[in-house]
Amino acid sequence: MSAHPHSHDHDHSHGFGHHHHEAPRLDHLNVAFIWGIILNSAFVVIEVIAGLITGSLSLLTDAGHNLSDVVGLALALLAFKLTKVGSNSNYTYGYKRSTILVSFFNAVILVASIGIIVYEAVIRFMHPQPIAGDTVAWVSLIGIGINAFTAWLFVKDKDTDLNVKGAYMHMAMDAVVSLGVVITGVIIYFTKWYWIDSVVSLIIAIVILRGTWSLLKDSLRLEMDGVPKEMNLTKIKNELMKAKGVVDVHHMHVWALSTTENALTAHLVILPTDLHLFDAIKQDLRHRLQHLDINHSTFEPEFAEEKCDEPEC
Repeated sequence: MSAHPHSHDHDHSHGFGHHHHEAPRLDHLNVAFIWGIILNSAFVVIEVIAGLITGSLSLLTDAGHNLSDVVGLALALLAFKLTKVGSNSNYTYGYKRSTILVSFFNAVILVASIGIIVYEAVIRFMHPQPIAGDTVAWVSLIGIGINAFTAWLFVKDKDTDLNVKGAYMHMAMDAVVSLGVVITGVIIYFTKWYWIDSVVSLIIAIVILRGTWSLLKDSLRLEMDGVPKEMNLTKIKNELMKAKGVVDVHHMHVWALSTTENALTAHLVILPTDLHLFDAIKQDLRHRLQHLDINHSTFEPEFAEEKCDEPEC
C-alpha cells in the first residue's frame, strides 16, 4: 500500500502543472468564444433582416449557417464550463459527456436546416424572384470581416482541442462562403440573373453538408462509446506492451468522456512475481497514455498463469 500515496502525489503534481499551464489559455479562449458569439449573433440578425427585405435566399441560407455557428460556439463554450464542474453522486464523470451530446445535436439541427434550404432553392430556381444584388453584396462583405476576425481569435489554440479546431474551421469556411455570396450579389446587380441566388444557395448547402456529415458521424460514434476517430487500438496496445512487466493486454476498451478527454480500461497480464511492481507499472502506463491523449485509465492485473476463460483469450 505504501506506493499508493506516492502515486497520488505524482498524479496531483502532473495535474497541477497541467492546470497551471492551462489557466491563461482558458481565459483567452473564454474571451474568444464570447466575442465570436456576440459578433456572429449580431451578424445573423443583420443577415436575416437584409435577406427578408431583399428576398435573397443565399443571404438567408448564410444566416442559417451563421446561426449554427453561434450555436456551435455557445455549445463549445458551455462544454468548457461544464468540464470544470466536478463529479457528483449522480454523475460520477461530471458533465463532460454533454460536449458530445451537444456536437451531435448541432449536427442534427444543421442537417435538418440544409433540407429546408435545398427545398426552397429548388422552388426558387423554377420561379426566380428579383433580388437587390448590391445589398446582398454589402451585407456579405460585413460577414467576411466578422468571420475572418473570429477565425483569427481561435488560430492560436486550434490544435489543442477538437471543439476549438471545429470553431476555427467553421469560421474560416464561413469567410469563404460569405465571399461567394458577395460575388453572387455583384453578379445579380450587374446582370439581373436572379437564378444565381438559388445556385449559390445550393452550393452553400453542399459545403455545410460536407462539414456537418463528418460532425454527425464523429459525434454519433462518440455517443455510442465508439473508439474516437484519431485513436488507433493497435498502436495503443503496442504502447502498453512496451512497459516493463506487462506480458499481455486483454479486454482493452477505449472511449470518449467528452470531445476532449478519452478513457481506457484494460486487463494487464503480469507475472505473479511482479505484483509488487503493479503501482509502478500503472504509473508508467498512465504516463505513456497521456502522450496518446488518454487522460483516464483503469487497469486490472491478471496473472500469466491464470486460465482466462473469456472468448477473446
